[in-house]
Amino acid sequence: MTSRRVLVTRPLREAQRWVEALRQRGIDAHALPLIAIEPLTDDRALREVRARADRFDAWMFVSAAAVAHFFEGWQGPQGPRCWGTGPGTAAALHRAGVPDSRIDVPGADAQQFDSEALWQIARPQMRPGARVLFVRGGDANGVPEGRDWLSRQVAAAGADQETVVTYRRVPSAWSAQERSMAEAAARDGSVWLFSSSQAIANLVAALPGADWSGARAVATHPRIAQSAQAAGFGHVLPSLAQLDALVASIESFQ
Repeated sequence: MTSRRVLVTRPLREAQRWVEALRQRGIDAHALPLIAIEPLTDDRALREVRARADRFDAWMFVSAAAVAHFFEGWQGPQGPRCWGTGPGTAAALHRAGVPDSRIDVPGADAQQFDSEALWQIARPQMRPGARVLFVRGGDANGVPEGRDWLSRQVAAAGADQETVVTYRRVPSAWSAQERSMAEAAARDGSVWLFSSSQAIANLVAALPGADWSGARAVATHPRIAQSAQAAGFGHVLPSLAQLDALVASIESFQ
């Protein structure tokens, strides 16, 4: 096991999976969630959309959490094509019982796992009048948030779309031990593993006086790497969100 500590900042359920996988590869990984996933305070819109979900030609899931909350207690029809941008979302779809034959995600050899890569796969499915349901998270008030690049491509292809929020993303409430770990990781050589720009924003808000100029980070997308650099992180490496790539990036800091 490497001596350098790695802090996995994903929401707790996903962070625990990543921690286990990294530890199996000899990485001293610890969960330090920067985003908490909470249920909607009012799920009437979600229940209404689920009741007619079979009328869509594709469901686009922006995250594994979107999958989990959409399919929780699911008793609906088999459904249409299911889109996702990466292996985590694909794994969540598998856990929800969606067969490979209905899942569209960038392949393991993709240069990047993002909306641009997914669109190369999904574009041939689009036609005027097609209907796409975007399944995503919302802010603390349940208002949809996230990139709209893919939404613009769907609209430009003449397809109709709708968005439904399945959960809320809020800053994690740290214990005293977690706060101490975060404060130390600004200067002790730990590696922060970021998969969301919102997580970085939450970290900066939680520790407004921290100096990140000597801190190290691995980011799972170039845009997230840019957010880490903008926050003041002095050493940032972009990486694919695949285990081999993450391990290689983390070990390059040794």
